[in-house]
Amino acid sequence: MTIIVHHLENSRSQRVLWMLEEVGLPYEVKRYERDKKTMLAPPELRKVHPLGKSPAIEDGDRIIVETGAVIEYLVERADGKLGPPPHRDDILRYRHFLHYAEGSLMPPLLVMLVINRMGILGKPVRPRIQTMIDTHLDWLESELSTREWFAGDVFTAADVMMSFPLEAARQRAGLSKSRPHLTAWLDRIHARPAYKAALKKGGPYAFA
Repeated sequence: MTIIVHHLENSRSQRVLWMLEEVGLPYEVKRYERDKKTMLAPPELRKVHPLGKSPAIEDGDRIIVETGAVIEYLVERADGKLGPPPHRDDILRYRHFLHYAEGSLMPPLLVMLVINRMGILGKPVRPRIQTMIDTHLDWLESELSTREWFAGDVFTAADVMMSFPLEAARQRAGLSKSRPHLTAWLDRIHARPAYKAALKKGGPYAFA
């Protein structure tokens, strides 16, 4: 059965397209554009799910939302491909980064986005939020100094989940400053054939 991905431009849902390419599940894309003034999702997405958010996927009569839940669902649907590695410590890291991406890393990045759009009014708050983000980025840099991927020695769904916040951090929060391990990780994921294929399916993506 073909999975339908309700994909919003320049959003978290790009990760879902990438994940589907990695695991080889059949899918089709229904693409939505943001409002040019507000940059919010269009009202059509509310017909898919009352929250009107992306990503959302349809698999038969199931509607699944929230990126982490969608990614976990796709791991199961693909018989465990890109799921937890075999070693206990790697499993714990996998679970951590699968949820850390949205639970801890994205909130200050979203605040920074709002602050940047406030212009001069947001300027007094910016250094404090940047310090919070730097704490995350410095820790992540140290994590990747000992291994290539977030869970361990192999690429997993945890890396897929971490892609959007770190791409956003490079664009708006100074990730590239003296953080060679993080920038090398971004280069590695962007070089993957499945990542490139997902970009072709999803359309223009500013964070790549």
